[in-house]
Amino acid sequence: MFTGIVEEMGKVKSVSMDSGNLHLTIEAQFADELKVDQSVAHNGICLTIVNKSQGQYTVTAIKETIEKTTIGNWHVGDLINLERGLKLGDRLDGHMVQGHVDQIGKCISMKDNNGSWMFRFQYDDSLGNFTIEKGSITVNGVSLTVVDSDRDSFGVAIIPFTFEHTNFCLLKEGSLVNLEFDMIGKYVSRLHKNSTPT
Repeated sequence: MFTGIVEEMGKVKSVSMDSGNLHLTIEAQFADELKVDQSVAHNGICLTIVNKSQGQYTVTAIKETIEKTTIGNWHVGDLINLERGLKLGDRLDGHMVQGHVDQIGKCISMKDNNGSWMFRFQYDDSLGNFTIEKGSITVNGVSLTVVDSDRDSFGVAIIPFTFEHTNFCLLKEGSLVNLEFDMIGKYVSRLHKNSTPT
């Protein structure tokens, strides 16, 4: 479980395929504090550490993860938003995030608002996901508040600190991102759907 508050940006040091699995080695400042079998969110994707060495660690993504997230497009040198798992008793500064990406979204616009940035993302609404005004959304592992919700798109406002300390600073029109929709909203939607007469 995570909160969507990015701790740092890690750098992809190596990428390799093995029997359909994707192995990535990540360089991070907190790497030496980690243990094998711990979970870390990478651009919102919960991945398990399978190996570690000085200043870096390795994670593995299976076919399901490769197909449903942007991880298959990552390259050596890419900067990835990182967050370690939530500790019991910590303050919940973002919102409850599982690290289970629901689908890929696309940045369709970004506007400099003279001190902040407005990003808009589009997604395939046929998969049953949705946003609501002032609701929570996770974009590349960053907990954000929806400021403009539409049927298949939404906007978020990015403050300078978030822009500078996450890979939002690297996004442009056409960039693909990992989206995790609000967990509570998904449960409410499923309950409503199951209770509606057909």
